[in-house]
Amino acid sequence: MSDRILIFDTTLRDGEQCPGAAMTQRQKLEVARQLARLGVDIIEAGFPIASQGDFESVREIAKTVRGPVICGLARCVPADIDVAGAAIKPAGKQGRIHVFLGTSKIHREFKLGKAREEILRLAAEGVRRARKFTAHVEFSPEDASRTEIDFLIEVVEAALEAGATTINLPDTTGYATPEEYGRMFREVIARARGSGNAVFSTHCHNDLGLAVANSLAGILAGARQVECTLNGIGERAGNAALEEVVMALRTRHDSLGELTTGIQTREIVRTSRLVSAACSFPVPRNKAIVGLNAFAHSSGIHQDGILKKRETYEIMDPEEVGWGKTELPLTKHSGRAAVASRLKHLGYSLKPAELQAVFSRFKEIGDRKKFVYDDDLVSLVGAQIQVARETYSLEKLSVSCGIGEKPEAKITLRHGRKSLSAAGTGDGAVDAVLKTIDRITGLKGHLVDYQVRAVTEGKDAVGEVSLNVRFETKAEPCGGRAAATDVIESSARAYLAAVNRWFAEGGRTPRGKSRRTLAHP
Repeated sequence: MSDRILIFDTTLRDGEQCPGAAMTQRQKLEVARQLARLGVDIIEAGFPIASQGDFESVREIAKTVRGPVICGLARCVPADIDVAGAAIKPAGKQGRIHVFLGTSKIHREFKLGKAREEILRLAAEGVRRARKFTAHVEFSPEDASRTEIDFLIEVVEAALEAGATTINLPDTTGYATPEEYGRMFREVIARARGSGNAVFSTHCHNDLGLAVANSLAGILAGARQVECTLNGIGERAGNAALEEVVMALRTRHDSLGELTTGIQTREIVRTSRLVSAACSFPVPRNKAIVGLNAFAHSSGIHQDGILKKRETYEIMDPEEVGWGKTELPLTKHSGRAAVASRLKHLGYSLKPAELQAVFSRFKEIGDRKKFVYDDDLVSLVGAQIQVARETYSLEKLSVSCGIGEKPEAKITLRHGRKSLSAAGTGDGAVDAVLKTIDRITGLKGHLVDYQVRAVTEGKDAVGEVSLNVRFETKAEPCGGRAAATDVIESSARAYLAAVNRWFAEGGRTPRGKSRRTLAHP
């Protein structure tokens, strides 16, 4: 058995299905390019049948990103598979179709309404149809961890006989424990005819906080592919975090064996930041590997130990995962070329118009604070590439508030060639600003999530706001993210980013209703 573990990144598919995490095509392409630099083996670029936007994103990634295998997801439904085949076609021999079908008793009876025999037939037909488009076909028996073991083996055998080259056994609901998940792999690999001709894969959700532990258990039981996401984003509580799986394998050879991956670990932090900026999901400070506190030591005892020998309290070298040494920050006197060079170092490839927009915002920030750090730039560029075009842009903003006074906001927005102004009040300064924007745009957004954080240290730190807004009762939230030295301005810009995304998506649910009803591993 190979000691090489394949890293299958599903940030752009399962990760993006997390409510509020939808990315634009441009953002997906930026993330895919960085995933290639990170060294992932397979990029699951999306669910092509879900929407025209998903199809175009997968096709564009297949056309332009080189290195990793580019994969599209499909149900065992002819239309799904045909669309996925068309989407990955530009990738040539580096294309893969990932077909799936519910197999557990609860899925058979309540979701699909199909008997075992029908499931076996559909699985085989799905794999055979996918093989017409590519030699690389992955099959997932959805909810494998709750499927009767004997039937699971039958389904796997049917998929293998039909030509599947990868078998993924997903813990779709995050229900399994490591012991159970490992035992499932051992039994299927040992008993299924033809198992030696395929790569077995893990796909774990984090509902019980066991996604990474289960993934490692699957590896120890014979899996040689791990499906995961950056920062652990994904449906419900998320997926197994790529950075945690990779660094566990790298750090614990004594326990896990001499297993390797192709990941360029010094790209991990950079990739984490890019994904966070693209989907407007801040990384928790205490997040393993990539959180700001991951290598921070405040206890005097810990600090003393670190100074004497780093390994007393650090099991990994922070430079190995890309924290590295602090780079010299930019100032308001830095030119466009310096900013462009720094952005390229951070993993961004901007068009001239986008660079100009970021540079203008950089100058505004630079006039208000002494230094502009990498994290400041990431926040600025993350807001800039959220949508393809701006329906509304912020021209003027003033807020008056005080103890015993009703907060009032006065705002001017640019809409095409027109400047639209309005004033409004609210329960607080931010509330007044958002309600005034609603008055100008004619929308009525319901704020479902609002977070603010200081991007860097100091009293002049850039304040970054991440929020999610629902503009219709049944619509998925639209995410927005922006940064400024004033959190009221950040809030206005972040809200406008969500407004612009709403209009860019045609004023409807970004994924479309069907996106939420499509099952997945």
